[in-house]
Amino acid sequence: MNPFADRERALFELERRIAELRTASADQPVVIASEIATLEAKYQEVLHDVYGSPTPWQKVHIARHPNRPTALEYIAAFDRFDELHGDRAYRDDQAVVGGLGLLRGRAVMAIGQQRGRDTKENLRRNFGMVAPEGYRKVQRLAHLATRFGVPMVTFVDTKGADPGIGSEERAQSEAIAQCLVAFTDATVPIVAVIIGEGGSGGALALAIADRVIMLENSTYSVASPEGCAAILWADATKAEEAASHLKLTAQDLLRFGIVDEIVPEPLGGANRDPATVVARVLDRVDAALSDLDRYASPTLLSARYEKYRRIGSSKRDSSPAGKR
Repeated sequence: MNPFADRERALFELERRIAELRTASADQPVVIASEIATLEAKYQEVLHDVYGSPTPWQKVHIARHPNRPTALEYIAAFDRFDELHGDRAYRDDQAVVGGLGLLRGRAVMAIGQQRGRDTKENLRRNFGMVAPEGYRKVQRLAHLATRFGVPMVTFVDTKGADPGIGSEERAQSEAIAQCLVAFTDATVPIVAVIIGEGGSGGALALAIADRVIMLENSTYSVASPEGCAAILWADATKAEEAASHLKLTAQDLLRFGIVDEIVPEPLGGANRDPATVVARVLDRVDAALSDLDRYASPTLLSARYEKYRRIGSSKRDSSPAGKR
């Protein structure tokens, strides 16, 4: 159940009415500026009422918004992108996209989990849930990045890895584990961005990184709230309670040292102004890569190791290599 559904419909009606009045004002010599201003003020009031202080459960739904920018929308804003397909063993998994690109003039290996906009595309993309061959494609791209000496940029957005019987038969857990190894051992800088949902090991497979950036209304957790509720209470309707206990918001994860930076979103989520959010995220990715360029590979690998060793510890490393 989407806690925003009814109020979002009210916002949509206000947006539609404001657009109609603006068109009428432009096409006819009738002064209706005061009515437009009144509706715009009402719109801002409803927007703040709906999204002013979202709960963790509400943030889950903002992260799942169907119009939230997807990985390919971020990649489309690169200077150039040449997609590479397949795992060279089974097939091309379209739930994950990746290839060589240019970001602000810098060569990078871009990899992202891709959801669809409608039912047809979601079926083709498997709702962003990656199968073993998709994770093996990720491994192949990670090895290419190391071979060519180009940094990696990943865009994480999945409820979790594909849970189907076929994926289990093709060694899903092993494929994810090998991704973790490939990213841990990569001798090039890695920046990961949580752009929507970061669910379970399916997300972690692309998120072992030197810098982890998270959008303000994204989520990142060991399980979805529904899955957690089903496991703990055998009752998926307790998902809202589970969300409050999972500490899955960007603010919680920054406090725990799991993510390094939060990118702010417009009120209501990234879907309210996708172009601005995409540009803002890529600016922060570029800044992170510029900072990581200062480190030689041995220092980078050591700092990456220490970064993940610190998670869950009460002690924090204050050395230059360990700073985030």
